[in-house]
Amino acid sequence: MFRHSIYRYIGISCICLTYAACKIPELTGRTENRSVPAHYSDSQDTVNIAKVKWKAYFNDPYLVALIDTALQNNQELNITLQEIEITRNEIRARKGEYLPFVGLKAGAGVDKVGRYTSRGASEATTDIKPGKEMPEPLPDFLLAAYATWELDVWHKLRNAKKAAVSKYLSSIEGRNFLVTNLIAEIANSYYELLALDRQLSIVKQTIDIQNDALEIVKLQKEATRVTELAVRKFEAEVYSTRSLQYSIQQQITETENRINFLTGRFPSPVQRNDEAFNRAIPDAIHAGIPSQLLANRPDIKQAELDLAAAKLDVKVAKSRFYPSLGISAAIGYQAFNPSYLVKTPESLLYSLTGDLVAPLVNRNAIKATYYNANAKQVQAVYNYERTILNAYVEVANQLAKISNLKKSYDLKSKQVEALTQSIAISNDLFKSARADYMEVLMTQRDALESKFELVETQKERMNAVVNIYQALGGGWN
Repeated sequence: MFRHSIYRYIGISCICLTYAACKIPELTGRTENRSVPAHYSDSQDTVNIAKVKWKAYFNDPYLVALIDTALQNNQELNITLQEIEITRNEIRARKGEYLPFVGLKAGAGVDKVGRYTSRGASEATTDIKPGKEMPEPLPDFLLAAYATWELDVWHKLRNAKKAAVSKYLSSIEGRNFLVTNLIAEIANSYYELLALDRQLSIVKQTIDIQNDALEIVKLQKEATRVTELAVRKFEAEVYSTRSLQYSIQQQITETENRINFLTGRFPSPVQRNDEAFNRAIPDAIHAGIPSQLLANRPDIKQAELDLAAAKLDVKVAKSRFYPSLGISAAIGYQAFNPSYLVKTPESLLYSLTGDLVAPLVNRNAIKATYYNANAKQVQAVYNYERTILNAYVEVANQLAKISNLKKSYDLKSKQVEALTQSIAISNDLFKSARADYMEVLMTQRDALESKFELVETQKERMNAVVNIYQALGGGWN
């Protein structure tokens, strides 16, 4: 009769646990869209510069040395490496959760029960033979091994471990993405430094030209062919250009220090090759096809791994609605006298317990975790799709920029050539009183601006070559 009652209670418990597990809230998920356009601007070329190693892509030895130093000393990169180590340890923690926990326990104590308690009264009325009385107070010595193990029936713990693996791999891709950005940032800053050097050289040349023109104006004034106003105008122009020189020098200092910061060193002069600024820029860039972005861009792979981890987190949260089965066991020795502690079987103790637990009432915390996991999974889908779209747009923009900047550079080169010739012409005309001094000033000013714009356009072209390499996912491999 007693056995039938136990079976009945067990049956009722199982039914209740099953009922509790079946009432899982319905969620509206989202599937990611992995499709991308077939090509960029009708190009079917599958050759991709992202496969080129960065040391082969950037052949300036000074730039290569700076990038090498940054990859070793950059603080942000080293911080990311520690984050990778943290996520690796998370894998070990999750792996240990679905293995049995085994430990040793030793203890000693003493117990004195009051006479006027149920236990004390029962012991006092027990018929104990002389010499066999229980010691009072009662010592207690224990030496045992114990184990606990949660059976991963619903793969909750295994999915948690897989999610930790995906997050670890995601952190590695995050490091690769940081490497790509770091290389691009140093290269862009290096070319900016070369452009500033070139602008500074142009300013110094312009100052010499303006000083020569000023001397001519002074001679013209002595000959009463111009007034003091012309002299002052030319002097003001010289002062303006000389002040521009110090502004550029400040920009050079700040750019050098930005490079020094990225390489993890204190401010110091940055060695550079001025001839690299005029190196040939390829007319055509091999960008491959858009589908290659999914394999080459670290940020896309990172978003994909984050999405995989988010999906596993949903499964982990869902499995919390199901019953969990735990087993605990212990074996060892216990006695009130150390001399009896290792006597077998009198002092031997052992236990084996199984627990089946499932939430039945007030499951709000589990539901909230489940809803949050689903929301994060949907969020990860949007982030993955956004990352793909952003990568495609970046490549398309840089390809168009390279093409348009080449056309702009060709036209500005002709503009500089024409204005440079016009300086000599305006000076000759001024000497022969066939041109006004304002025409000479405006010609010199226009020539300086055009040279600056040409240098700026060349810098943008070189930056575009760097940025397309970055946009295609080059540099980290």
